[in-house]
Amino acid sequence: MQVSEQVVLPSFEQQFAFGQMLALQLPAGGVLFLEGEMGAGKTTLTQGILDGMGFMGEVNSPTYALMHEYPAPEGLVLHVDAYRIHHAEELYEMGLDDYVERCRLSIIEWGEKLYADFPEGWILKLEYLSEGRQITRLR
Repeated sequence: MQVSEQVVLPSFEQQFAFGQMLALQLPAGGVLFLEGEMGAGKTTLTQGILDGMGFMGEVNSPTYALMHEYPAPEGLVLHVDAYRIHHAEELYEMGLDDYVERCRLSIIEWGEKLYADFPEGWILKLEYLSEGRQITRLR
């Protein structure tokens, strides 16, 4: 599977496996934006990506902590939930730019306020379908 335009994944296992495959395609030092309703599978996809990068620990949504760091063998992975952030400056005050510089990958959920700051970042939209989850690459 490739992330070209769109893919439909019928099961949790296929979404996780898609994340594992995606880990091989994401550029070092890259930023990945994940968009989608709550429960659309952003954390499941992130779990697959981290597994694909060799991280063997537990991966949780950063909804309340805002940021989680995961020391994967390929390098540090940052996972951010920007849902409750009103202005991008709030994330920069928390050191986002320093994190992004030193991380192998930064995964940002609800990060539309940051799109212009990371024009090379990938944007994936996750949606519910009756037959599973649809992932669309917007950029």
